[in-house]
This record gives sequence, structure tokens and C-alpha cells, in this order.
Amino acid sequence: MNSPLLRHLLEDLQRGALSVDAAHDRLIEQFRSLPFEDLGFARIDHHRALRLGFPEVILGQGKTPSQIAAIAVRIVSHGQTLLVTRASEEAFTAVQAAVPEAVYHPGSRLIVRRQNDLPRGVGTILVASAGTSDVPVAEEAAVSAETLNNPVDRLFDVGVAGLHRLLEARERLDAARVVIVVAGMEGALPSVVGGLVRVPVIAVPTSVGYGASFGGVAALLGMLNSCAPGVSVVNIDNGFGAACIASQINHLA
Repeated sequence: MNSPLLRHLLEDLQRGALSVDAAHDRLIEQFRSLPFEDLGFARIDHHRALRLGFPEVILGQGKTPSQIAAIAVRIVSHGQTLLVTRASEEAFTAVQAAVPEAVYHPGSRLIVRRQNDLPRGVGTILVASAGTSDVPVAEEAAVSAETLNNPVDRLFDVGVAGLHRLLEARERLDAARVVIVVAGMEGALPSVVGGLVRVPVIAVPTSVGYGASFGGVAALLGMLNSCAPGVSVVNIDNGFGAACIASQINHLA
């Protein structure tokens, strides 16, 4: 059950296209699996879209391809958009066999099957990456944000070592409602962007960098200590988490 489906059902009932008994039976069918559906190895939260505005997302890491496929089928069968993060090609093969319309994004390791269950975001989410090496995490953020039904603008390879590349895109920065900034190494780019825009900046540290970057810890600490106001920080390589926050902001009226 999701908000558009419930609204459609009530509209059908109002105009007489659906009888009270039929509407009752359909609601009973939908609510039978609320608030969750127990598959034994997973309890799928079908109620999440009503609470948070988007359905449960599958973390592919640590799950077998067959487990991912089984969960994916149940999410799609409830009319909900499917998003699987950190998914392997083997997992996609299993999902596609059960959900033929699913699409794999190898650069971001995401499996997506969009449905008409999510409202459109009111503005644009801009995803900026400091370097090309940060693009996989930036793409996880961008594709996730698109899957959550937001317009997305990509601005890649605009790190502080060549600041003119960022300043050249000032109009695109100003047009965004939320900016996600993905950077490794010393993690300086979110501070720069935070000093240029009047909208929220969500910083994503990546594990890109040499030894003293400590697998992204240096970038994480640099972003947490940003002097620019309006910068928030998610975990290392968590492009999906940044997309969720940005989407929630972008869906506020």
C-alpha cells in the first residue's frame, strides 16, 4: 500500500467505478501484509512508504542473489518502486529473472524498477563530485535520487585542485534545491560549495585517497569540521543515504 494507490482507490469509490464491497476487499488484501511480510529470512516493511514517503530499499551486500530476488518480487508486487543498493551482476541476473523490467546500473551497483508510486520532487538535486574516482559513489547518489522521483543534475570532476571548474557552473549550483557533494582525499569540496549556495549541502566522504586518508576517515573528519554553515555529513561512501536526505528535503512543499 502506498499513498497514490490509496488515493486512486478512494477516487474510484467516489465516482462509482468501484463498489464499497470491492473497495473493502481490495483494502483487506493490501493491509493483510501490513505492517510487514515475513519471508523467514526477511521481514519486508510494506508500510514504510506510508511512513517515510518511499518504500523499503534492499541492501544487496551480504544477501544471496536468491534472497534479493525474493524480496524484490514482493516489493514490486505491492506496486512499489524497487531499489537495490550494493548489488552484484549475479544478483541482477536473479532479480531480472523474477522482475524482467528491472534495470542494472553497473557504475553505481544499483538495481532499479520504477513504478508510479512516488510523488515528484519540487526542485532539482545537484550531485557534484570532486574527482572522477568519486563518480561511483556520486552515481549511487544520483541514481538513487532519480529513483525516488527527483530531477537530478550531475556535475562531476570539479574538485578544489581546479576550482575554476566549479565556479564555471555557478548558475547550476544556484538553481539546485539541494546539493550533494561527494569527495575523497582531504574532503574540502563541500566546504567550498557550502560557502557558495543558500540551500542545504549534504557531504559524502569517499574512501578514495592515499594512505593518510585512512579509507575516507580524513575526508569524513574534514567534512565534519567544515566552517561553512548548512553542511551536513553522511557516512563514508554512503551515496544512497545522501540521496534519501536530499529527496526528503526536495519533497517538502
